[in-house]
Amino acid sequence: MFDNDNYSRRGWKSSSVRLITLAGLPTLFFGTLLPAQETSRFTFDVGGGFTQPVGNTSRHLDTGWNIKGGAGYNFNRYFGTIVEVGYNRFDINGATLSNAGFPGGNMQVFSATLDPIVHTNAFAHADVYIIGGGGLYRTTQEFTQPSSTSVLGYDPFFGFYNAAVPTTEILSSYSVNKPGVNIGAGVSFGTKWRGKVYAESRYNRIFTGNNRHADYIPVSFGYRW
Repeated sequence: MFDNDNYSRRGWKSSSVRLITLAGLPTLFFGTLLPAQETSRFTFDVGGGFTQPVGNTSRHLDTGWNIKGGAGYNFNRYFGTIVEVGYNRFDINGATLSNAGFPGGNMQVFSATLDPIVHTNAFAHADVYIIGGGGLYRTTQEFTQPSSTSVLGYDPFFGFYNAAVPTTEILSSYSVNKPGVNIGAGVSFGTKWRGKVYAESRYNRIFTGNNRHADYIPVSFGYRW
């Protein structure tokens, strides 16, 4: 026979299960989103490494070094932008110095660029990204020679005295501001300090005028949070 009481109890239990399930779905949904929402969209980074001149530039400069830092914003897990400043320094190689008639020299590059960045997932533990952009590059070329200067020293027994210490004398210096672009890629991995360590390399080109350009690739290692 048809049992209305049993049917009512079964119907009530079935409805209760559905209500509990439906009530839990929003909690599950928003709970899944929380880790991404709690991750700061603002990003900062510092780093440094070695810099390799390439193309015609490598005929005049030795391998150098770089330091850089930046601040930016991740619009979502896939796309962001960074304002970055960097400093690269190279020694001028022996053949170029010999032709120029100077005993020493260097080239320094200060850059300030705006760089869009495309992530595989900016908020994940591991991320592979492509970065590139452009901005202002200030290059300074110096020719130098070894020298010495006199400084005042003090000894408890002899008192004050003059001493010669080695230094570098700048014989010629020239600076110029030029536009430039960069493109490259990197990889980052999360740490227990809520930041990421990263490694990246970028091809930089400075347009120096008259169809000439300076090219180099900084390889940098650093920390991003």
